[in-house]
Amino acid sequence: MSAPPDAVLAARRRFFSGVPVADDALALPILRSWTRCAERGLPVAGRLRAEPLTQSELAARRERHEVLRRRCRPELEALHAAANASDSIAILTDPSGLVLDTVGSADFADRAAKVALRPGVSWSEAETGTNAIGTALVERRPVEVRGAEHYAEAHGILTCAAAPIHDPFGEIAGLLDLSGPASVPHLHALALVQLAADQVEHRLFEGAFPHHTLVRFHADPSYLGTAREGILVFEDYRLVAANRPGLALLGLGWDALGARRFSDLFEGALGRAGEERRVRSVRGDVMLRLDRQALIVPPPARPVRPPARAEAPAAPEGPRFDPQTEKDLGRAVRLLDAGVPVLIQGETGAGKEVFARQMHRRSARTGRAFAAVNCAAVPEGLIESELFGYEEGAFTGARRSGHKGLFREADGGVLFLDEIGDMPLSLQSRLLRVLQEREVTPLGGGRPVAVDFALICASHRDLKQLVEQGAFRADLYFRIAQYTVTLPALRTLTDREALVSRIWQELAPAGDAPLLSAECLAVLAGYDWPGNFRQLVGTLRVLQALAEPGEALTVDDLPADIRRVPAPPCAIASAPALSGDLDAVTRSAIEAALQAAGGNISQAARRLGIHRSTLHRHLGTHGKAGRAG
Repeated sequence: MSAPPDAVLAARRRFFSGVPVADDALALPILRSWTRCAERGLPVAGRLRAEPLTQSELAARRERHEVLRRRCRPELEALHAAANASDSIAILTDPSGLVLDTVGSADFADRAAKVALRPGVSWSEAETGTNAIGTALVERRPVEVRGAEHYAEAHGILTCAAAPIHDPFGEIAGLLDLSGPASVPHLHALALVQLAADQVEHRLFEGAFPHHTLVRFHADPSYLGTAREGILVFEDYRLVAANRPGLALLGLGWDALGARRFSDLFEGALGRAGEERRVRSVRGDVMLRLDRQALIVPPPARPVRPPARAEAPAAPEGPRFDPQTEKDLGRAVRLLDAGVPVLIQGETGAGKEVFARQMHRRSARTGRAFAAVNCAAVPEGLIESELFGYEEGAFTGARRSGHKGLFREADGGVLFLDEIGDMPLSLQSRLLRVLQEREVTPLGGGRPVAVDFALICASHRDLKQLVEQGAFRADLYFRIAQYTVTLPALRTLTDREALVSRIWQELAPAGDAPLLSAECLAVLAGYDWPGNFRQLVGTLRVLQALAEPGEALTVDDLPADIRRVPAPPCAIASAPALSGDLDAVTRSAIEAALQAAGGNISQAARRLGIHRSTLHRHLGTHGKAGRAG
């Protein structure tokens, strides 16, 4: 709440004289902002630098945020009446505080323009000092700044109220502001813009998650369907998106995304689409309505996409990595946030795209674009237009309106180039130029367009070897491989039984997985899985579809090629473990593993979950060093 004008002036004199200001003399967000501005050395008197964008630059910025502008149009029009009545203007900004649109009193708009409160000008706190737009973005909450509370004296003619718009992932998508003359009281301005921002945030969920489970809830059923209802979005029962009321009703923060499951928040199962019922939440009873249940009710058939657009992986996208890979993921996210390109290497099906999507979700760019292209799946003649885009009439068959291309679609977010080792050499030089200059020129001419994206590349091929063979540019390799993560093959992981069990549970609707016999689980864990996670998940889906209620799946239910693989030594060697000493158990386990692997030491070591050299030492100890490797 703002302090009285006289109190603000007194606090201002003390602050700019270097005298400490009591916390209760001024609204804390204002005092914190003044302190930040003073530390930056911003001038109090005179004009602050406010260089507006050119018309073409503003048009490009508006195009980049066209979805936001379209979503906010109803709220801007609703604020229009309030703005005209109070001689004010309603403002929409992008996430950085750059003014995109204004509506309202033409008379006040002229006066506001004298202090650069107009489209194309940035009102970030770092550039213009304490103001409702910039300070609300820093504080990440609604803020009102009246008259002399502005840092710059020139802005004392304004009274402004602003509320950030949070997207379903907790990132700020933009901001709404209502600004008017400081000489006129604006009693309800903050409530109006906050309500408008709530409405926009509520609308952001419309059609945004067609293949996810969407839950609406509130303690008072009359709020269902309004901007005050809680909204949670689940993917494979893991919370992946939410609105602020939903998190507040459960006492959670944005860090709950990706970390909580449905069973952590509510008692019982999800239920059926369209069903309303009372459920117990972590904070008491609520009325819950399931909008869509993508895990039970099959989603409508997806439209066919061009091959360049990589589909979301069929496997669950929640973390299912071993501890070392999870550690590598944390490092990769930090480097991605620092602008360092990351290269993911690994066999086909090892989870390279899943790893890349997790990097995106955990990075500072979560909620922004994730543009993916499989360089091996696109014909050589099309990949250039898919990446760079093209102008109208660039070639026969080009769309009349042209095409932005993935580089521009990824602007502000993450570009994922899968199987980059299959990119044609002629295109590698153009990609290198984009990475160096951070701008892209569409096919068919046109002005270069600046782009800002984080880069993740992946390949199952040995790029170093391709460089030595002359099939991959060395300068591009060193540009994209500043940090490399190598994902392990599934067969190299030691605790595969636990891994298979976890994925088996995650794939089951409502966690109600069919029964899986111990022998069947042992064979699944012992199989080499040449297709890695992709093959494993596909096999488990088939088994769940074939399962009979109340009956355990056995080895006989497995596909023939998997069924022929003997169970791992832990099951075979269980009898000696009950009666013999440790050496006898060890000898028995080694014999069983070698027999199952046909005498191959490397395969036997993988089955035992130990390194090959360790197995060699045991073979030497037990007099079997001559066995084939």
